[in-house]
Amino acid sequence: MEQKIRRDRDLGSNLKRLREAHHISQENLCAELQRRSCDIGRSTYAKYEAGQLNIRASVLIELKKIYGCTYDEFFQGLDSSCEIE
Repeated sequence: MEQKIRRDRDLGSNLKRLREAHHISQENLCAELQRRSCDIGRSTYAKYEAGQLNIRASVLIELKKIYGCTYDEFFQGLDSSCEIE
């Protein structure tokens, strides 16, 4: 059974900051992700940046490779308290 991760933090602003820092358009980034076997369209990626959709771990892994960054950069500023249910 597939288990979904509930979105409780918005990575969107960090995704956008990293993409813009590398001077890559959403369209070009999605084309590169598709070359790396991540089937993702620009409208889906735009929803990641807008905080409307959870980003898949496989996409995050490829973005880390493309940007040459650490995972910490994706989560910068999101380390406030967590709710546990």
